[in-house]
Amino acid sequence: MLIPAPSWLNAGDNAWQLTAATIVGLQSVPGLVILYGGIVKKKWAVNSAFMALYAFAAVLVAWVLWAYNMSFGPELTTFLGHPGPIISSALEEGRATIPAAASGMPGLAFPMATMVFFQFVFAAITVIILAGSLLGRMNFRAWMVFVPIWLTVVYTVGAFSLWGGGWLGSMGVADFSGGYVIHLAAGVSGFTAAAMIGPRLQRDRESFLPNSVLVTLAGAGILWLGWDGFNGGDPYFANADAAAAILNTNIATAVALLTWTIFDTTFFKKPSVLGAVNGMISGLVAITPAAGYVNGWGAIIIGVCAGIIPWVSMNWLGKKAFMRKVDDTLGVFHTHAVAGLLGGILTGILADPHMLEWVGTGKAAPGVSYTGWAYGDFHQVVLQLIGAGFIIAWNVVATVIILKVISLFIPLRMSDEDLLVGDDAAHGEEAYALQGDGERRPVLGD
Repeated sequence: MLIPAPSWLNAGDNAWQLTAATIVGLQSVPGLVILYGGIVKKKWAVNSAFMALYAFAAVLVAWVLWAYNMSFGPELTTFLGHPGPIISSALEEGRATIPAAASGMPGLAFPMATMVFFQFVFAAITVIILAGSLLGRMNFRAWMVFVPIWLTVVYTVGAFSLWGGGWLGSMGVADFSGGYVIHLAAGVSGFTAAAMIGPRLQRDRESFLPNSVLVTLAGAGILWLGWDGFNGGDPYFANADAAAAILNTNIATAVALLTWTIFDTTFFKKPSVLGAVNGMISGLVAITPAAGYVNGWGAIIIGVCAGIIPWVSMNWLGKKAFMRKVDDTLGVFHTHAVAGLLGGILTGILADPHMLEWVGTGKAAPGVSYTGWAYGDFHQVVLQLIGAGFIIAWNVVATVIILKVISLFIPLRMSDEDLLVGDDAAHGEEAYALQGDGERRPVLGD
């Protein structure tokens, strides 16, 4: 017997939310899997891709058993929810709720299973982004333990504090889709972990050319278009706000890519494909906290700033001796921490109070618009700085403690002998059936 859909379910909202979640998931698998596999040197292709694939699976299991409720469940403290599973029939098919929606928004019009899956893909990509700082030397066994612990201790606190009804969200800190919760957190924790684990072998730091720029571009393309679900899904309704967020996301990304390429051409005399990818990512990250809060002009400004500030951070600050002491393999600090912080601050400046969140009733929900400094409210900038300060401090302290504890039982870093070999030593597998760098017995002179 077929049972009619519950009266609260809106088929359009549910279909969009599931679609958005799926394309965000595709950003990780296969998006970042193949981007990581292509952007590293040949001998690290398998290991780098597998770090991303493993994290995706490990996060899902932890997410449904305890971490979702720690991020979005009933309040335990002002920065954390009660841990617990979310996979009973009543919970999966019941109406989705989040504490943050209790005041200004009408009830969500899709099942809890949709919400859990949507938020899972955000949690998963956060850990996978963090991995980009550690490629080319982290012990995979240590990574296997680190992923669920970091999700539990670090990610859940930021998610609940800003999105789950916690203190930062209640205070008025704006983070539309994860500039702080995801990108600032991943960039800061990745940089911290890179400092603790130590650098790659010197030969790898000096020569780490991508094994396939074209594969890297394929991953980057999936990442860009997947961001439509990333930012377009966060209003939780298939509405005008979702459409504006998607358009603003693509505007800022295109402008950032062009700006970065202009800077590469001006200062290095040649346009760089990998530089363009970094510009693209910086634009995507910077617009993330602002996507539904700024208008198109604000998106252009954010894109220009995202093409300049992270470029300067990576190509000038990143080459200073004190920064070179930390081996951030893919420059995640610059493209995610710097760009995420930049986007959060610019949200405090450029948030347009007329960009309201149009919700399921067809009306603008009260209390869900933000007014930036450019529109007369400097206080929003102060709030954004407070939010950033908390996310940075928590990620540094908690990541250090987690890695210290893991290191008591498992080495964080592969042995130098295995680092010389790479994939074959770590997994007994190679990405390409070619002789040379990345085999147990490298060719003479390699």
